[in-house]
Amino acid sequence: MVVVVELVVLLALLGLLLYALGVWSVRPAVRAGAGADGLPARSPAELAAAVARARWAPAHDEVDGRTRVLLRRSYPGPDGLPVVLEDRVYTAFAAADPAWEARFTEAMSGARFRCSYLNAEESAD
Repeated sequence: MVVVVELVVLLALLGLLLYALGVWSVRPAVRAGAGADGLPARSPAELAAAVARARWAPAHDEVDGRTRVLLRRSYPGPDGLPVVLEDRVYTAFAAADPAWEARFTEAMSGARFRCSYLNAEESAD
């Protein structure tokens, strides 16, 4: 009977050890000097240069049953994902509109043209 109890205790300790090893191995690695998200922090000069290179691009989303076509000004963040500085609604229409595809195609075309104009305007300054 004592052998069975010792075996159960040994298996419980081994299970706890494996559990702790599993939790430790999947935690995110944070480098020294990194921000809260594990990415290196940008200096103020690097951030200012990235913001200065921000570009306008068309985007879209759906809010409360309406499709919105947006003009979005963003720059690439340190993780490669865009950091949005500004969103402007170019147009909006009902997501259930029977002519949704035609309206969406036309709106995105107009938004692309407007973004190219805004980017050209900012690069001329």
